[in-house]
Amino acid sequence: MSKKLIEDCIRSSLESYFRDLRGAEPHSMYDMIVATVERPLLEVVMQQAEGNQSRAAEWLGINRNTLRRKLVEHKLIK
Repeated sequence: MSKKLIEDCIRSSLESYFRDLRGAEPHSMYDMIVATVERPLLEVVMQQAEGNQSRAAEWLGINRNTLRRKLVEHKLIK
């Protein structure tokens, strides 16, 4: 899937989200979107990296300790 297709998917989902609000004001959208996207991102990257946190962190462009903290936050590791 290309970057453009991912962007289109996110755009479509956000448009649906606003339609579903039916005029209600959204709250804390940024945190909601980041949390919603971050978990599957971590799951897939860790699977592709065969559980290797150093490799996954490198692919994600983040520090290994940051990755580990995020994995714990999302209850993907203990």
